Amino acid sequence: MTTLLYFAYGSNMSTPRLQARVPSAQPVCIARLHSHQLRFHKRGRDGSAKCDIVPGDHPHDVVYGVVFEILTSEKPALDRAEGLGQGYALKSVVVVNNEAETLKAFAYYATHIDPALNPYAWYKGHVVRGATEHRLPSEYINRLKTITSIADPDTARHACELSIYT
Repeated sequence: MTTLLYFAYGSNMSTPRLQARVPSAQPVCIARLHSHQLRFHKRGRDGSAKCDIVPGDHPHDVVYGVVFEILTSEKPALDRAEGLGQGYALKSVVVVNNEAETLKAFAYYATHIDPALNPYAWYKGHVVRGATEHRLPSEYINRLKTITSIADPDTARHACELSIYT
């Protein structure tokens, strides 16, 4: 079976969340995407903000994330979950792990952007949980925690999203 490397930098850093979408997903390592910034400005299908990676203004800009190995046969399911062609597109990225090794992976980037949006609290929770689970740098996790989030008016969706952790 063939596999792909996927660089998750948003809610899919949470292993339970990603495995609900692609059961084969296994974390390989944490990694850095240099010369990029993390933004919460992708317009989600639910009208809230989701994560995006954008080229940075400075060479020291960095986005931390998790490299997962997934079965190639499961990538279409991840594409559907991410909204490929309907708000996200694909790009190839070169990331650096903690051993200073480079890895080539694919990542999603936003094509539908609205900087006025905020993420729902449950979405931000997935991002922070994933960063904490994989032990990203504490200053990076603390920055994620400062992102303004809003309550989801759909309380059933909120409960459903967080049910993967119980």
